[in-house]
Amino acid sequence: MENSVIKVKDLKKEYKSFKLDIPELEIPRGFATALIGENGAGKTTLLDILTGIRLDYTGELEYFGKYSSEDIEKNPEVKEMIGYTGTENYYILSWTVGMVNELSKLLFKKYDEEKFKKYRDEFAILGKNNPGSSCSDKKRISELSDGTKTKLMLAGVLARETEMLILDEPASPLDPLMRDRLCEVIRDYLNSGEGRSVFFSTHNIADMEGVTDYAVIMENGRIAEKGFVEDLKEKYIAVKGEPKDIEAAKKVLYSITTSKYGFEGICLAEDLDKLAGMDIVTETANLTKIAVAIMKKNASIA
Repeated sequence: MENSVIKVKDLKKEYKSFKLDIPELEIPRGFATALIGENGAGKTTLLDILTGIRLDYTGELEYFGKYSSEDIEKNPEVKEMIGYTGTENYYILSWTVGMVNELSKLLFKKYDEEKFKKYRDEFAILGKNNPGSSCSDKKRISELSDGTKTKLMLAGVLARETEMLILDEPASPLDPLMRDRLCEVIRDYLNSGEGRSVFFSTHNIADMEGVTDYAVIMENGRIAEKGFVEDLKEKYIAVKGEPKDIEAAKKVLYSITTSKYGFEGICLAEDLDKLAGMDIVTETANLTKIAVAIMKKNASIA
């Protein structure tokens, strides 16, 4: 990939019962990339390494075509360029919403308090009927729901001037309306500056498919598939067929689900001619169907 925002080479991290093993991975610059995988696939471990939270790994990392893993840990310039939202305990629970704003002003040079206020109120972080007139509010993080904590994290990173956002499961605790707004926010961020990039993890593929340009699909600590979504939709085809062809189709399809009414599944486009003579219907597969098929196919990877 000629223009990538992050490059990973020979990345390894081992636990007692789990191993992250990524020989090569590149995240394209200027796009929204989804890291897709079931719980326990290794998504958070990978993001923790990329953001410098975890340092106990082997391998090489490159950021923005010129910075190394040492820079993500020690270079303030690189830290300014990347905005990150985590999952649990991102902010200390005893902090107030106002403290988040004040501390962000101290930590980041390119932080806009007015933007924070805008998103704080738009996301109803203090409640729909109490948007707040200043950032001196006293509402503690411990008083917020999981969804509101996520909205607060998003308000914090969106108030900064960054080149890349790395978001760990940002949609999971959000209600359907806010998930839709999150997709709009991601697209607005990408359009607000040349080369801006977003890398987010998710296991709720359908909620985020509309904003996903590039997909990285993980299973058991490894990359099972990756590519631009439109390319994946050309590589994998959705197929439906009659009961009489189930056994023959099983030998060809990448993944298959059967019932007394017939079968449906995903077929590699290059294998489609092997279904010649069967009574089938083909259609473009959505990212959800493709990802689920790939995860099922690779679930036995050791």
